[in-house]
Amino acid sequence: MCSRTSSRSRTGRPRSTEADAAILEATRAALVELGWSKLTMGDVAGRAGVAKTTLYRRWASKNELVVDAVAVLFDELELPDLGSLRADIEHVVLQFAALLQRPETKTALMAVVAESTRDEPLRERIRASIVDRQKRLVLEGRRRAQDRGELPADRDPETVDGTDDLIFDVIAGAVVHRALVSAEPVDEEWVQRFTALLIGGLAAAATAP
Repeated sequence: MCSRTSSRSRTGRPRSTEADAAILEATRAALVELGWSKLTMGDVAGRAGVAKTTLYRRWASKNELVVDAVAVLFDELELPDLGSLRADIEHVVLQFAALLQRPETKTALMAVVAESTRDEPLRERIRASIVDRQKRLVLEGRRRAQDRGELPADRDPETVDGTDDLIFDVIAGAVVHRALVSAEPVDEEWVQRFTALLIGGLAAAATAP
């Protein structure tokens, strides 16, 4: 799916979801084959079978296009209710790790993150299109755990957003670092140990004054 602001047609004409999907798939394929520096809007248009003007009506630049191509992959992440916070966390971490091992995800994510170090608008777009959107998993997981009585209800609503941000940073940072930086396996044993550590930290934070 493609629901970002840049995805609105600048001409006001109806969008083709099939064309959007083909363009984003072509973008990921081109990144894997060509890399960031050699990727062009023209190459993507040719692979997707659309005119280059079609791309520019949807995305103003290669940066926007690549971020959206990555973002739709992360939209595949789900948090099914498996009956416990531990099971929920282990499931989504393993799912996240598997997603990072796909060549199109790995190449695209590393490319946009590297480019964003010198492009503040691109960094903001990554935050809005990928990071902020995936925080839904943290919100949902904490709410379920509170409903089950595994975590206490929030005592100070003003701190909730900061806590959710911290949980997301811990999970995403640990998994991305292990999978893409250290190139170590994110297997069931590691995920179980990581989840135990995370849940212990959540319990300690919930009881801290």
